[in-house]
Amino acid sequence: MKTKNTIAAGLLLFGAILVLSPVQIQAQKSFSDPQFKVKIDFNRWHDVNELYDDMGRLAKAYPNFLKLESIGKSFDGRDIKVMTINNPETGAEMSKAAMYIDANIHGNEIQGGEVCLYTIWYLMENYGRIDEVTRLVNERVFYILPTVNPDGRQHFMEKDGGNARSGHVPVDEDNDGLYEEDGPNDLNGNGMIESIRKYVPGQGNYRISLIDKRVMEPVGFGEKGDYILLGEEGIDDDGDGRINEDDLGSYDPNRNWAIDWQPNYVQGGAMEYPFQLPEAKAVNDFMMAHPNIAGVQAYHNSGGMILRGPGAESMGEYPASDVRAYDELGNNGARILPFYRYIVLWSGLYTVHGGFIDWTSDGLGIISFSNELWNSSQYFNSPDLIKQTEDANSPISRQRGRYFFDDKLEFSDQYVEWKEFDHPVYGKVEIGGEWKKFMGRIPPRFMNEELCHRNMAFTLYQADEMPMIKVGETRVKKVSDDVYRVWIDFTNSKVAPTITGRAAQNNVVRPDLITLDGKVSIISASWINSKETFDYLNPITEMIDQKQLNRLIIRNGHPGKTTRTLQYLVKGSGKIAVTYDSVKGGKVSTTVELK
Repeated sequence: MKTKNTIAAGLLLFGAILVLSPVQIQAQKSFSDPQFKVKIDFNRWHDVNELYDDMGRLAKAYPNFLKLESIGKSFDGRDIKVMTINNPETGAEMSKAAMYIDANIHGNEIQGGEVCLYTIWYLMENYGRIDEVTRLVNERVFYILPTVNPDGRQHFMEKDGGNARSGHVPVDEDNDGLYEEDGPNDLNGNGMIESIRKYVPGQGNYRISLIDKRVMEPVGFGEKGDYILLGEEGIDDDGDGRINEDDLGSYDPNRNWAIDWQPNYVQGGAMEYPFQLPEAKAVNDFMMAHPNIAGVQAYHNSGGMILRGPGAESMGEYPASDVRAYDELGNNGARILPFYRYIVLWSGLYTVHGGFIDWTSDGLGIISFSNELWNSSQYFNSPDLIKQTEDANSPISRQRGRYFFDDKLEFSDQYVEWKEFDHPVYGKVEIGGEWKKFMGRIPPRFMNEELCHRNMAFTLYQADEMPMIKVGETRVKKVSDDVYRVWIDFTNSKVAPTITGRAAQNNVVRPDLITLDGKVSIISASWINSKETFDYLNPITEMIDQKQLNRLIIRNGHPGKTTRTLQYLVKGSGKIAVTYDSVKGGKVSTTVELK
C-alpha cells in the first residue's frame, strides 16, 4: 500500500516533468516539422475562386516577394491571374531571367493548376529554410499562371465535365446558323454525362464480360449479343437527327497561336485567326511585355511526357545547339519524373499546328517544354504489377487494371454502375458504365502532391539552368605608353544560351550588347580562345568587324556552359566600364583600370 509520502514524491516528480525549461521546450519543438505560414491542401481540387483565394492569401502573407495581378479577362469575364515572384532586394524584376509557368489551357486538365499553386506555395514557404530554394528566388523571377482557361476549369468543376477542354467563345459546330444549341444532357441529374445501353436479348452486338460484369465487350463475328450501345447521355435538342453535336465552345485553345497557325480545315479547333481567343491574346500581351522570360513550362494532361517542339515536321528540327540544351534538360527531367518520357511533340505524340510552345520557342525565342501530367502506369508503382497490367491474361491487365485500382485503393468510389432509366426517345435503357470525371486523366487525390512536387522540381531545375551571364577574370597588359590590351572573361555556366539558335534564325530576340565607357578610343575588339597563347605571329582571334566598337552587337548570344574571352585594344587612360546586357541572360558590369 502506497504511503502519503510516496504519493507526494510521485506528484513532485510528475510536476518536474511537466514544468520544462525554455531550452527543453525549444529542443522539443526542434523535433517537429515547422508550421507552414499558409496552409493549403493539395489532396483536393480547387475551383477558380479557390485557386485565386489561395493565391491572394499567399500574396498577403509574402508581400515583399509576391505580386498578384489580372492580365485580362476570359470570354465569360473571369480574371486571368498571374503571380509574379521576385525578390526586389536582389535586383529589379526585368533585370533577371524569368521562368513562365502556366496550366489549364484545356479546362479539364486541372492538375496543372494545382502544380502552379504548389510551386508558389513551396517557394515561399521554403525561402530562408532551404538554401537552394532561397538562391533560386534571389536569382530568378517566376511568372505563374495556374489557369489560362478559367471558364473551362469552372465548367469542369461545376458541371458534368463535358467539353470542358474548350473555352466558351461561341462556335457553330454543326453549321446550322445556331450556337451551342445541342450539347450533352444530364438526363438522370447525377452531374455526369454517361453512356447509354439498351437490353435487346439476342439482337445486340455487345455482351457483358464473364470475367468482369463492368466490361462491355463486342461479340465475335456471327454471334449475337444482348446489348446495343447508344452513345453518350443526351437527346437531339435541335431536331437535326444528331445528338450532342453542338456543345459549348468546341474548339482547341492550344491551336490559336501565331507560329505555324493553320485554318480549321487543316488544324481542327484553330478558330479564324491567331490570338482570336481573349485568353490567348491576354497571355501573349503579357509575354510580349516581359522579354526577360527565358524558360516556359505549360502543363497539360495526361500520358506522362516531357514534350518539346517542333509541333509539326514541316517546321524543321531545331538547330543542333538548341537540341543539345533541350536534350540535357529533358533527359534529366525524365530522371526527376519516373514514368515520364522526354519526346518531340510531332514525332512522339501527334502533329500540332499553332501550338503554344511552338509560339514561345519560335516566335519569342524561349526554351519551352510542355509536361503531360500523369501516366496511368503510376496507378501501379510496383514493377510486378506493371508487368501484370501488360499481360492480357492477368486479372489486372491494362483493360481491367483501373477497376482493380478503384476496388482496392479508391474503395469502388470512382466507377458509376449501370442503372435503369426511362429515356424519352429510346424507352427503357440503362445509363452509367463510366468513370467519374476525376478518374483517368487526373491522378487520384492522394497521389497528387507527389505529382505536384516532382513536376515543380523539374521546372525549378529548368529555371536554374536559364542563362546567367557573369564577369570572370579581367586582365590588362600595357603595350605602349597609352595603349593597352584588355581581356575580360564572360561566363554563362548554365545549360541554356542567352539566345537560342531558333531565336537567332528568326530574329525574334534583341541581340546581346557589350558596351564600353571610358576616356579611351578603341582600336580593335575580338574574341580570343586563350589569353595565354595569343601572339601576333599566330593570331587565334575572331575579329569583331563592327562600326561601333564601344557598342558590340552579339547576334547569336552567349552559348550555355561556356566562357568566352573578349579582347580590347584601347588607347587612353583611367578606368573603363564594360557591360554585358542580355535580354534573357541578365546585365553585368565590371570596371577595369588601365595601368
